[in-house]
Amino acid sequence: MSVRRLLVALPLVVAAALTARAQNTAPVAGTVAFVNVNVLPMDANRVLPLQTVVIRDGRIAVLGPSASTPAPTGATLVDGRGKYLMPGLAEMHGHVPAPAANPAFAEQVMFLYVASGVTTVRGMQGAAGQLELRDRAVRQEIVGPMLYLAGPQFSGQTAPTPEAAAARVRAQKQEGWDLLKVQVGMSVESYDAMARTAREVGIDFGGHVPVAVGVEHALAAGQKTFDHMDYFAETLGGDKTRVTDEAIAGLVAKVKAAGAWVVPTLYVWETLRGPVSLESRSTLPELKYMPKAQVEQWTTQLRNRLANPQFDPAAAKVYIDNRMRILTALHKAGAGLLLGSDAPQQFNVPGNSLHLEMRRMLDAGMSAYEVLKSGTVDVGEHFKGKDAFGRVATGQRADLILLNANPLSDLRHAENRAGVMVRGRWLPESEIQTRLAAIVAANQ
Repeated sequence: MSVRRLLVALPLVVAAALTARAQNTAPVAGTVAFVNVNVLPMDANRVLPLQTVVIRDGRIAVLGPSASTPAPTGATLVDGRGKYLMPGLAEMHGHVPAPAANPAFAEQVMFLYVASGVTTVRGMQGAAGQLELRDRAVRQEIVGPMLYLAGPQFSGQTAPTPEAAAARVRAQKQEGWDLLKVQVGMSVESYDAMARTAREVGIDFGGHVPVAVGVEHALAAGQKTFDHMDYFAETLGGDKTRVTDEAIAGLVAKVKAAGAWVVPTLYVWETLRGPVSLESRSTLPELKYMPKAQVEQWTTQLRNRLANPQFDPAAAKVYIDNRMRILTALHKAGAGLLLGSDAPQQFNVPGNSLHLEMRRMLDAGMSAYEVLKSGTVDVGEHFKGKDAFGRVATGQRADLILLNANPLSDLRHAENRAGVMVRGRWLPESEIQTRLAAIVAANQ
């Protein structure tokens, strides 16, 4: 169940040059006003036409009809006529390469998220230097999303005893991590000590489900997120055979009753476990944004998996179909769903992969609004108390995407950007493309 992520860093000298080039453009100072723009507030499946949205000090200060809401004198104006303004998206199972190992590559990944409209990332594998990277992004020393960071993982190796688990919780809380990452291999005793101590010190925990613990025990213990729908299908015996609708309904009812959130990560799990073709992954155009050595590693990993004599395509299809059916049932039952793609991961390029994941959520029966809601409003609800974001409304953090067409009518329009704003800093698409071109050149 555990997936090892071995990220290959850019050569330091090339990456350092790229970083220097990327920082040449200073953030927009002062007040920014989007005028005559169609707004997707994301509080409902609706569009507010011809609005003025004023950004000041990294927050949405004013929202109102352009006819009666003039832009402040001296504001930087962004013409929104014919365009659509929506909240920035969140990657709720993302990764940030260890900055201590290669800070320039970590900064590149941060920019790749923002370039695709991802303005919030819940980092699910803590590493040295990430807390400092988070603070640098907040200070706008680099272009990057808001990071909510899990500390280094809890596993059978890192938390082998209840005492070690409890001590690790207290240490990560003191260090300033936002949550605890559960990985596989934990004993029930260590898991319970982690959960108990987490409640005592006030820190959430989420991620995988250790086999010894099981889904029901994790739900009862208060695990806040279940990432990858980990161990859901296996709990129902659905790793090789089709699960009954009744069995799925029973598990879904327990998830909903517990108030847990689920981060499905359908697309990457199909890459890692499904009967996909190598061509369908290795020809993705966004791979140009990753180091060649990394893409070659991913290609070798997938080729070897598909060529393994023990790989059973028919059983793999059944497993993936069961996962899709579980997501459909979770959605229909009104369980909490959060958008996430597990990037960087095999053929999942930060930012781009979230849009691939959204298409699979559509296939599960969700509407375009419901998919977007799982990456905006619902994420804001998940993190309520930490900040206000995920909607276009006064007082919200100014993390926004300006689109050239309405994503509620066609979800792929969410990829057709005119620009991205992150914490009040406006990045027109022309600047984004210039920076992306520099990344491509560095990867040649």
